[in-house]
Amino acid sequence: MTQMTPAQPDATGPETQPPFLSLHTTVVLLTAFVLGLVVGGLTVLTGIHVAGAALAGLSTTGSAVPVLRPLIGRPHERSVR
Repeated sequence: MTQMTPAQPDATGPETQPPFLSLHTTVVLLTAFVLGLVVGGLTVLTGIHVAGAALAGLSTTGSAVPVLRPLIGRPHERSVR
């Protein structure tokens, strides 16, 4: 009687591609985007026109990215104690 073994996956199969954005970049950009939405929403509530609020939100988003980048550390940069 012959035993059937499951087919082994080929080593020459399709290669996995790296993600489009790293986890660190995604978290930084999403956090900056949320901060921009909050500032834009609060600016609208003060009575300023929507265009001015959009500029305030975009300015916040753009200036938050370089500030958040070093604050949100990459996982391999954490010190192990």
